[in-house]
Amino acid sequence: MTTAGAIDRARDAFARHAWAEAHAQLAAVDHGSPLGPADLERLAMAAFLVGRDDDCAEAWARAFQGWLDAGDAPRAARCAFWLGFKLLHRGEVARGGGWLARARRLLDDGQLDCVEQGYLLVPVALQRLAAGDLAGAHAAFRQAGKVGERFGDPDLVTLGRVGQGQALTRLGETAEGVALLDEVMVAVTAGEAAAIVVGIAYCGAIVACQEAFDVRRAQEWTAALHHWCASQPDLVPFRGQCLVHRSQVMQLHGAWRDALEEARRACERLSDPPGPPGVVGMAFYQLAELRRLRGELAEAEAAYRRASHAGQAPQPGLALLRLAQGRVAAAAAALRTALDQAQGPAARSQVLAALVEVLLAAGDVAAARDTAGELAEVAGEVGAPLLRAMAAGAQGAVLLAEGDAQAALPALRQAWTAWQELEVPYEAARVRVLVGLACRRLGDEDTAALELDAARRVFQDLGAAPDLARVERLDRPAPGATGGLTARERQVLALVAAGKSNRAVAAELFLSEKTVERHVSNILTKLGVGSRTAAAAYAFEHGIR
Repeated sequence: MTTAGAIDRARDAFARHAWAEAHAQLAAVDHGSPLGPADLERLAMAAFLVGRDDDCAEAWARAFQGWLDAGDAPRAARCAFWLGFKLLHRGEVARGGGWLARARRLLDDGQLDCVEQGYLLVPVALQRLAAGDLAGAHAAFRQAGKVGERFGDPDLVTLGRVGQGQALTRLGETAEGVALLDEVMVAVTAGEAAAIVVGIAYCGAIVACQEAFDVRRAQEWTAALHHWCASQPDLVPFRGQCLVHRSQVMQLHGAWRDALEEARRACERLSDPPGPPGVVGMAFYQLAELRRLRGELAEAEAAYRRASHAGQAPQPGLALLRLAQGRVAAAAAALRTALDQAQGPAARSQVLAALVEVLLAAGDVAAARDTAGELAEVAGEVGAPLLRAMAAGAQGAVLLAEGDAQAALPALRQAWTAWQELEVPYEAARVRVLVGLACRRLGDEDTAALELDAARRVFQDLGAAPDLARVERLDRPAPGATGGLTARERQVLALVAAGKSNRAVAAELFLSEKTVERHVSNILTKLGVGSRTAAAAYAFEHGIR
């Protein structure tokens, strides 16, 4: 076969998205007779899409030099952009930044008005996004998209609009952000962009929808990404991230065994060869979350550490692991630090919800009330059903800890209904436990038993061992669940939980105030808690009244 015929076959394979075939054929032609810069670009892209990162970098560098030798500075700058962008994505900041600087110098020296000027705005916007400069990121992405529109470049238009959507959702402009993402994703699914841009767009849109708590859209685009990856069997990039997103959707909707398998596969795929650090961290964090929820605490801790090593913040999951280990103070300290660093409604709300749970476990109900109030404010601003469910559940838990079971029930019922409508069984079951405790506090043992039994069945199906163990303890509150308290100490605890002072307890039980003080001290010691509020929370949880 002639060289021209071989190149035609390679180009045809590239057009058919047969990436391994295209890479092999282009590499074979290049071995015999060096490819021109346009075909070197195809070789670089095919190498990237089959996971041959070193081959990809070499081909982009050669294409850059080829266009430079041909006097086409804009096209050379485009090659430098993609090489720099790829290196940055791999975590090679110095090399990636160097190639982007070369592209910038080329365009500046020639004072060129070209579409590549817009491409070079993309890493600037991404840097601003990572630094929390959301308005600056949005402006840069918008400018990049405008340049793409002016030059009729669908790839740049896609990158710009996806970035705008991400920035808008983080700014709290959720409706505008997801509408923009819907628009650009229609173009993506119609095949109007290059494969590398399509993958970036899918992953960016899914993350943005998750940050906006838009469960339906996240699930829809995850399914589309899975279908896109499946249609290209030799595709390597994006497949690991697709597995992570699939695992997240499966976890949310209660398919925990399948979610765990997808998370494992994602970690394996992204470990050999190593994937981009951010995606690797995301995969191990997802694996850690599932391990924690299943009660596999040692395995969860190892996975959180792997996530952290890859640059993924391990909170709030690691703090909730500490809570499960009984290290309440460490959990609270970690979440307060994480809250100081959290940017955007999505990150803050996740930390706030976890902090409410930890503060209640610590017996600091006043701080939990303030934290739940902040979560409710975020939920009101964003307006997402999932976030409203989180806020209502937190409010109900605080009211219950304060001893107002009557007021807690409506908030908890609201949270349960919202989780049911979202088809999130685990969170719905956790709320049912609180509903059961509220009913028990109000003397309605029949309803309490029904609620706890319903929650127990869900936890059994999911494999949520810690939650199942807790329900089992709550369902047998009398002899073995009183922390070794005497009958008199249980009487005192019930009155303390009702909000009575030592003087009031003493008057009701015909004891001296000093005797009551001694009983309260003994109760705190036996229960291993540090405050009356924490002891009251224990009483509510175990039906001591």
